[in-house]
Amino acid sequence: MPKLVDHEERRAHIVDALLRTAADSGLHAVTMRSVATAAGVSVRLVQYYFDTKEQLLLAALTRLAVRMGERIRDRVGAVGSSTAPRDVVEAVLLEAVPTDEESRTFHLVYTEYAVLSVTDPVLAGQSFLAAPDEMEGFLVGQLTAAQQAGATDPRLDARQEAVVLLAVSAGLGLSVLLGQRTADDAAAVLRYHLARVFPGRGAA
Repeated sequence: MPKLVDHEERRAHIVDALLRTAADSGLHAVTMRSVATAAGVSVRLVQYYFDTKEQLLLAALTRLAVRMGERIRDRVGAVGSSTAPRDVVEAVLLEAVPTDEESRTFHLVYTEYAVLSVTDPVLAGQSFLAAPDEMEGFLVGQLTAAQQAGATDPRLDARQEAVVLLAVSAGLGLSVLLGQRTADDAAAVLRYHLARVFPGRGAA
């Protein structure tokens, strides 16, 4: 009896091959053939699941979005639902720092997508590239909760502080990608800044 084909598993395998290729050589170097080679399948099979390179790129962007969301939820879940807002904020922002091969691939490829979206209207319209806006709203909520709990200065502008925190974490993540500092050094800088924002550690 012939083995049943798991089409979703095959699609995911091909998309993961694109992400590896992009992380190694850059999105500009990605072709259907290079992805097929990395996946160990034929070009025809890649084209069976993705009619065009654009479809493949969009599928990879969606894959990044799903995996990033899972990693953030795992981090937040690890600190517990009753944890102080400061610890939740730290857990979320640390996800912007590449600490393993998967997160390095994510941040490297995401940065390339973001740059391409400046001139590519199709990519510019993808909701995942608006993720920083959603994260900003989440951080505003955590900062507001911290103010109500007495864990940070009530005079702080929660919206402006959220923008600063995102900029700091993104910049630190990029500095790790560029080899300017280690992930541990970046995390230490982030925690230093958070200690100034949250001089107290009130409960949520």
